[in-house]
Amino acid sequence: MEIKEKEIKMGTISRIAGSLVEAKGMRGSRMYELVKIGEEGLIGEIIKLVGDTASIQVYEETTGLTPNEPVESTGRSLSVELAPGVLKSIYDGVQRPLNLIRDKAGDYITRGIVVLPIDRGKKWDFVPKVREGDRLSEGDIIGEIKETRVITNRIMVPPRVSGTVEHIEDGKFDVTETVCIIRDERGKDHDITSTQFWPVRQPRPFKKKLESNIPLISGQRVFDTFFPLAKGGTAAIPGGFGTGKTVSQHQLAKWVDAEIIVYVGCGERGNEMTEVLDEFPHLEDPKNKLPLMERTCLIANTSNMPVAAREASVYTGITLAEYYRDMGYNTSLMADSTSRWAEAMREISGRLEEMPGEEGYPAYLASRLAEFYERAGRVITLGTDERIGSISVIGAVSPPGGDFSEPVTQNTLRVTQVFWALDAKLADRRHFPSINWLTSYSLYTPGLTDWFKENVAEDFPDKRVEAMTILQKESELREIVQLVGPDALPEREKIVLDVARMLREDFLQQNAFHEIDTYCSPKKQYRMLSVVMDFYEAAMIAMEGGMESLEISKLDVVDDIAKMKYVPEDKFDGEYNKIIAKIKGLSGGGEA
Repeated sequence: MEIKEKEIKMGTISRIAGSLVEAKGMRGSRMYELVKIGEEGLIGEIIKLVGDTASIQVYEETTGLTPNEPVESTGRSLSVELAPGVLKSIYDGVQRPLNLIRDKAGDYITRGIVVLPIDRGKKWDFVPKVREGDRLSEGDIIGEIKETRVITNRIMVPPRVSGTVEHIEDGKFDVTETVCIIRDERGKDHDITSTQFWPVRQPRPFKKKLESNIPLISGQRVFDTFFPLAKGGTAAIPGGFGTGKTVSQHQLAKWVDAEIIVYVGCGERGNEMTEVLDEFPHLEDPKNKLPLMERTCLIANTSNMPVAAREASVYTGITLAEYYRDMGYNTSLMADSTSRWAEAMREISGRLEEMPGEEGYPAYLASRLAEFYERAGRVITLGTDERIGSISVIGAVSPPGGDFSEPVTQNTLRVTQVFWALDAKLADRRHFPSINWLTSYSLYTPGLTDWFKENVAEDFPDKRVEAMTILQKESELREIVQLVGPDALPEREKIVLDVARMLREDFLQQNAFHEIDTYCSPKKQYRMLSVVMDFYEAAMIAMEGGMESLEISKLDVVDDIAKMKYVPEDKFDGEYNKIIAKIKGLSGGGEA
């Protein structure tokens, strides 16, 4: 947006408190307006206005700023550029490409550096999908650009624009060149480029939000079978240090059946984020054997970067995800971790001298978290043709000391529908993913039952309930065992403990670094669960026929069940039939 000279407002710095700067002479400015601060033109955003004094959160290091330096308004809000070229990019919290900053300034980010988010010099092949004279409304697709080898960018009519196509042509264009001219009902021409600018704090519009009744398959057994997430759903992964939050997020990013992945590293340690940035470009997409970055965008805002940009990074990420959702893609946003985002809010709130809430967090913590997660959903997008897109948001939470009663975790659980609770005790026992099956839950399970019945197996939900019942029964029996010892238990309950161990070790445990076990299809998950539950039934029949639980636990079929997770998908049917035959022999009184 061009700012006329007379519209530019100039103020001066009156006070500096860390990342918060106060400026006088800013009457007429707007909330959340971007400003340039000081001689170096640091980027900041107005977050409070009192009279002609503006409180500005600065997205860069403020060391060296002095009072009376100039503050210049830009007339626009913090916005992102939405165009071909977003995918495969690595941005900071305010959409500055880190690779271009490195090329321009070296290994350290220079204050006041200006780098455009999208390459203006690259030409893209534009293929029109409409003709001159066609009537278009907001959200309609006017053409396509092959953004990466796996994703086609659908160039859309911007929101609040509609009319008749006056001119359109194919050819090579950069992101600033007009590809289509639309004349509205008042006779005004709108030049449409392949770029849209959108304020990050404003959700992008859609027609209708749909019911969450299709699962987001991740290939991780504990998630898909016991605590499934729906497409367009929200999930929280809270856990203390070392419980596996980041590895779980990596697995979900790699395997979920979403076309677009947006990964936001929000306030994580620099070495951990470096690992992500090093690893992601080399990850192979299992769906097409191409690099995973072909359909991924990374936003890196480490703990040593300015705190204000951390607060902006999650909004930048969700806006980029909405852009691809509007094209009709299923997108998945990984935020690691929202606790660091909340801490940034707490720090800025303290410098604004606002009344603190619980544990020093601002009183609006709950509403900010709700606003963020509400932008998830499976929707009918704008446009005359009915396109369905979705954003699934998976937020990691890092409660201090693993205390789930702290405000960020509690307020997150109020708005998310899935709770994947990471357990430090399970992680200490090397059980990964260390999801506690007794405290985790998914509120999407009833709505997804029909999908699992139609697409996996009619009795899949029943098997899940039976397995969970056994795991809960094991928890009760463990308390008895601690008091009287395992030998005092009846034979039936000893078998329950053995089968529960099978479920924990042979089904729920999954090796993220094993080439076969790293992903398990819903069909294989069902068959593995069926094997364990069939063994349970057969063991009970054999026990009633006179076999002891110790004898049953030493059968060969127990080892076969333990190894089945490592059987490749294409050979699993044969192995499944062999194991089932042995189990039938057990229930029939024969050797298994």
